[in-house]
Amino acid sequence: MFGGIVMNHSIRTKLSRAITNLALQLPSYTSERRLAEQTCLTLLHSCNTLTNLTQIHTIILKLGLHNNPLVLTKFTSTSSDLNAIHYASSFLFSPSNNNSNLLLYDAFLFNTVIRAYAQTAGSKFKALEFYKTMFSYGVLPNKFTYPFVLKACAGIGDLNLGKMVHGSLVKFGFDDDRHVQNTMIHMYCCCGEGVEFARKVFDESPKMDSVTWSAMIGGYARLGRSMEAVGLFREMQVKGVVSDDVTIVCVLSACTDLGALELGKWLESYVERKKIPKSVELCNALIDMFAKCGDVDKALELFRQMSFRTIVSWTSVIVGLAMHGRGLEAVSLFDMMIEQRVAPDDVAFIGVLSACSHSGLVNKGHYYFNSMEKNFSIVPKIEHYGCMVDLLSRAGLVKEALEFVQKMPINPNQIIWRSIITACQARGEFKLGESISKKLIRSEPMQESNYVLLSNIYAKLLRWEKKTKVREMMDLKGMKKIPGSTMIELNNEMYEFVAGDKSHNQSKQIYEMMDEMGREIKRAGYMPTTSQVLLDIDEEDKEDALYRHSEKIAIAFSFLNTPPGTPIRLVKNLRVCEDCHSATKFISKVYNREIVVRDRNRFHHFKNGVCSCRDFW
Repeated sequence: MFGGIVMNHSIRTKLSRAITNLALQLPSYTSERRLAEQTCLTLLHSCNTLTNLTQIHTIILKLGLHNNPLVLTKFTSTSSDLNAIHYASSFLFSPSNNNSNLLLYDAFLFNTVIRAYAQTAGSKFKALEFYKTMFSYGVLPNKFTYPFVLKACAGIGDLNLGKMVHGSLVKFGFDDDRHVQNTMIHMYCCCGEGVEFARKVFDESPKMDSVTWSAMIGGYARLGRSMEAVGLFREMQVKGVVSDDVTIVCVLSACTDLGALELGKWLESYVERKKIPKSVELCNALIDMFAKCGDVDKALELFRQMSFRTIVSWTSVIVGLAMHGRGLEAVSLFDMMIEQRVAPDDVAFIGVLSACSHSGLVNKGHYYFNSMEKNFSIVPKIEHYGCMVDLLSRAGLVKEALEFVQKMPINPNQIIWRSIITACQARGEFKLGESISKKLIRSEPMQESNYVLLSNIYAKLLRWEKKTKVREMMDLKGMKKIPGSTMIELNNEMYEFVAGDKSHNQSKQIYEMMDEMGREIKRAGYMPTTSQVLLDIDEEDKEDALYRHSEKIAIAFSFLNTPPGTPIRLVKNLRVCEDCHSATKFISKVYNREIVVRDRNRFHHFKNGVCSCRDFW
């Protein structure tokens, strides 16, 4: 018992020891209140359960320390560590804490509450509520307040809200604080269209360290503006600002998006040269970059060199192998992960199911899917069901895929239906594909890909009038097919081409090379897949349209600018079309070039007239 309060043995023992120790250490003139304060602080420091916290709360009230700023701040901090900030705030700001105690609330206490809510999922608005409450209590924010408030704004993603907070911190004169500036850059980048405001803050800041640069580079990378991220990194190098591991991780993310393997290799050597500490996050980013930029063997090598691996390390390699069509290796690695008692998460299962899908491992796919809930208590999500439908569809089991969809405990999404439609096209199930496509159009009348799928089915059936009608429907709704683009990295520069592109200063030579390629692969047996062309036009015009697809332009450009026999790596924003896939197989054989293409779904390794995807992608 302590003043009539019942405590468990652990708390009672700690309290007794704390009081004894403090009584011996404190001078004789120290007041009893000071002793009580230090005792509570000691208990809070060692508190590690919510039960203990509630008992300490009772002690605080009994000792009359409910308006002691030091104790309250530590109580709030401990509550935050225990994910119990709601408990602390209900005590701090309850009606029982009347107005006579308001002057005892300070900025440090409010900052602790705001930070806790800003870091708690689903509580960002509460952080902003307490920011407003701060003013009603007559407490002014300081420079430590705004990074927490800005972080909450970033989580909400509301640009106007972010602007209002920006205006407030300018009013209080904190806009020149570097930590505030860095958090503001991050906040604006998280608000989507706010990236230009982020760049303005960046341009107006002193930019004396790598943190500010990393914030802006990372913002560009997260928004998919990877060319700008790489450009800013190069500017950072010119200005002599030393990068840290955080900067490198951000730039590696941009490299991954662009497929910029050579820049990624340079970054790896930069890390070695500058002796930048290889954190687990940095190693994982390198693995992910190499896997998704086309060198999965290097990714495997780095993975094997790691002394400590996280689930992200394993998943990055498994997903990388899956994307390259090396399903058996991916499955083997997944099994090894289980043997080493690394518990898979839902992302790891997406990786292994995807590997089974790309490699036709139907039985393995069923086994892993069934083991999710049975062995690991992971309830399958729509993405896992989608992988299974894709697996069955790729294996030609269209009817089985449909039965699987009908038995799903959750409603199938549009991606699942599109997998079945694509399989219908590949397996000649055109009536079924047409029926599902029409249903998709009715449910998603403004989704352009649904119309393209139906259009492709009519092209396969040579029903040009219906195909043209679909195109007219798209035009009427203001929809246009996303233009295909292909990127290639040469001599430390990124080049992007779109269909029919003539903007490059080598255009004349590029089109001459394309004409030569067309003649040579025709001699080798290539036949243009003219059904891929959207409109009903003459066969000769269709062939001409096919020759101008972006990947063929990029291949011709690379032939002009690389020595014979050099491997070529391309990144395409869409799924590779049937004709370009066929043509690239012939090009790889005729010109004795290995051509690696990363499209929206996977990697295609073309070599000696064969593709790693085995003609189903």
